[in-house]
Amino acid sequence: MGGDGLEFDPGISRQVEVVYTAPDVVEQRRVVRAALALRPGDRVLDVGVGPGLLAAEMAPEVGPDGRICGIDVSDSMLDLARTRAEVPGGPRIELEPGSATNIPYPPESFDVVVSTQVFEYVDDLAGALEEVRRVLRPAGRVVLLDTDWDSVVWRSSDDARMQRVLTAFEEHLADPHLPRTLGDVLQKSGFTLTHLQVVPMLNAGYDARTLSAGLIDIIAEFVSGRAGVTADEARAWADDLRALGSSYFFSLNRYLFVASAL
Repeated sequence: MGGDGLEFDPGISRQVEVVYTAPDVVEQRRVVRAALALRPGDRVLDVGVGPGLLAAEMAPEVGPDGRICGIDVSDSMLDLARTRAEVPGGPRIELEPGSATNIPYPPESFDVVVSTQVFEYVDDLAGALEEVRRVLRPAGRVVLLDTDWDSVVWRSSDDARMQRVLTAFEEHLADPHLPRTLGDVLQKSGFTLTHLQVVPMLNAGYDARTLSAGLIDIIAEFVSGRAGVTADEARAWADDLRALGSSYFFSLNRYLFVASAL
C-alpha cells in the first residue's frame, strides 16, 4: 500500500466504521451493489473489506450457494468484519489477511472482485490488477470505486488553510487522483471497461451522520505536523467547519469502474 502513515489501528478502524454507517455512505454501497449485479451462486472477493459492511450486504444477494471472501491489510478491520461474518440467507463470510498485490487465493477462484476506496492507496497498480486477473475466472468482472481528491469542494472561513489541510491529507495516498488514469491502466492490464459513472457525495448543512463530518477528526489528526499544518491549525480547521452549522457545505466525486477480464 502507498501513502504515508494513515494506520488503520483499532481507533481509526472504529472511526471509519462509524463513517461507513452514515446514510450517504450506505447509499454509495447501494450504487456499488447495483453495478455489481450479483446473482445467486456468485463467488465474490472484496479487496479491502474494511469493517465488512459491503460484504454483509452482498452475502444475501449471492445466497447460501454463493461465496463471499474479504481480505484486508488491517487486523483491526478484519476483527470488525468478523462481527458481520454470519448473514441470514447468505454464506458465512470468509476473512483473511491480504492486500491488492498479494491475494491469498488460487487462480480463477472468483466471478467478481470488488474494491472500494482501496486502489488509490496502492503503489503497484499494474501488479494489483494482475493479481485481480489471476483470481478471476475468464470473463469475470472487477468493480472499483475511488476518489479524485481534487474534486473536493468544502466551505471554510479560511480557504488558504483548507487548501493546506487537503494537500497534507493527500500524503496518505499513493495516487489521490487515480480515477483520471484508472481506465487506461485497466485496459493495459487486460480488462475491457464496460461501465463508468460518477458517484457524487454531497453534504449540505452540518450533520454528524455524514461522510464529511466523520472524516473531520480523522483528517485533523493525520495532518497535524504535515505540510506546514500545525496541530493548532488542524484543530482550528475542524472547529471552524463544525461551527458553520446550516451553512456547512461539502462535496466530492467518486468514480465507479466496471471491467471484464479478457
